Amino acid sequence: MMSLKIIVVPCLADNYAYIIHDKLANKTTLVDAPDFDPIQQELEKKKWVLDNILITHHHEDHIAGVAELSKLHNPKVFGAESDKCRLPRLDVSLSDRDKFSIGNHIFKCIDVPGHTLGHVAFYCASENIVFTGDSLMTLGCGRIFEGTALQMFESLDQLKKLPEITKVFSGHEYARQNAKFSLTVEPDNSFLIEQAKQIEINLGLKLPNVGFSLLTEKRTNPFLRADTNEIKVALGLEDRSDLDTFTTLRKMKDEF
Repeated sequence: MMSLKIIVVPCLADNYAYIIHDKLANKTTLVDAPDFDPIQQELEKKKWVLDNILITHHHEDHIAGVAELSKLHNPKVFGAESDKCRLPRLDVSLSDRDKFSIGNHIFKCIDVPGHTLGHVAFYCASENIVFTGDSLMTLGCGRIFEGTALQMFESLDQLKKLPEITKVFSGHEYARQNAKFSLTVEPDNSFLIEQAKQIEINLGLKLPNVGFSLLTEKRTNPFLRADTNEIKVALGLEDRSDLDTFTTLRKMKDEF
């Protein structure tokens, strides 16, 4: 059973922030801060003070609330050393594989460039959770704005190697559109068909499509399946490399 409570906070049009509360340590941590108001409202409702903010990358829709939250709560702010010139003031600058304590739990920083060059994810092995920002998403991955297809491919490969029971918490609610695209690639994938149905059920109930299992994604997410014969055959790329297949998928999704 998870000893951390994770609250998903919808922000802006389709962003998610995550409040992580360690009851035993009485410490509260935020992953990304797209908007001050909904996050602060949730903290006030729970009567929690914010101790830490973890930033996945520099885009405004992930850091816009940091300044106001910092003024009010004076939390420690964690982010990538490699991108600190574009992030809010950092109290803790992290590099790939750095470990740090959040309450009673150890988290690890994982470099996952591609969407941006300084993008990181935060992994807690004891709780089997990872916060991936705009790298790995439900049935998708982030657009490649600053990095290369190779960087994103290698970033996703790193995340893919985490234990399959890991629950993935990403930065946006893109599940419906990602499912539509994935079904154009693998319309007969029974796991994908079931996941697409569950996504619609969740949306109908106003439930977020995050906290999904890595095992499910490995069975359904085309961007994690660029090495499979099924995807290569579907795209007519049987003789091409896994990277070529991934690059083709990303281009298809960009134009979808």
